[in-house]
Amino acid sequence: MKDKGILLETGTGEVEILEFTINKENYAINVIKVKEILEVDYLTKIPNSHPAVAGLTLVRGDVVTLIDMKYVIEKQNTDIKKCKVILCEFNNIKVAFCVDNILGIHRIGWNQIKKTENVNESSLVIGNIIFNNKIIMLLDFEKIVMDISPASGISEKRINDIEVKDRSKVKMILADDSPLIRKVLNDTLVKAGFRNLRFFDDGEQAYNYLSSISDEKGESFIDDVQILITDIEMPQMDGHTLTRKIKEHKVLKSLPVIIFSSLITNDLMHKGESVGADAQMSKPEVGKLVNLIDKLTVDK
Repeated sequence: MKDKGILLETGTGEVEILEFTINKENYAINVIKVKEILEVDYLTKIPNSHPAVAGLTLVRGDVVTLIDMKYVIEKQNTDIKKCKVILCEFNNIKVAFCVDNILGIHRIGWNQIKKTENVNESSLVIGNIIFNNKIIMLLDFEKIVMDISPASGISEKRINDIEVKDRSKVKMILADDSPLIRKVLNDTLVKAGFRNLRFFDDGEQAYNYLSSISDEKGESFIDDVQILITDIEMPQMDGHTLTRKIKEHKVLKSLPVIIFSSLITNDLMHKGESVGADAQMSKPEVGKLVNLIDKLTVDK
């Protein structure tokens, strides 16, 4: 087992990534998602399971699904006995990923993560990192899990118990780098009755837009936007940094901010609190997100 590395101060615009390889290609995951790195010595095959699911393994008494990343990336199968395993927690679940080799942890700026060209809903790459004269691809592990088990992600079904009503007066800004999540969020929120939704695919774009409104209208910016919903993990500017900059802004600080991310866990709630988020909600609970939006915009 290896330690995850040092903890970063929240909202500084930096991130620690864990670099690993699959078929000699370099990939990365945000360290904040990683619980530990381990060797698998127990595996139970699951009948009729998705071909990317290697089976179930035991981690300190917990039954955890093991995903074969070589199949995810190359549609090849791995010799599980030789693989390294990255144990993660996001979307309120624990899941493990089998990779070829672990290379180490690097601290970089979010602005060093470049958006991929022609990103679409099927892309597994969040962004490309140029590091030590090589390209490291930062992968979308939530999408990997959602592709294997759609029920684990957000969907319209999760707002079945929400009162559907006219929420068109609420003008909302949303920042999320995933085209899939942006589409699903749009579909679910429109179903709940929202109409005025403006999406951005990174925190820097969202902040520049909000800053331009505040420069033009001052305190009256609230007439144009009543709430911000932001993911954490985004290229250029992450959601924690975006939240901190808004809450330190002399005008925008009154804007309610909800951090809506798969990285919201009991162990990590303090990070959002430290940058001044008004609320935090873990994906995929979009139904609860609607309730939070209602609560924070009732007087807007």
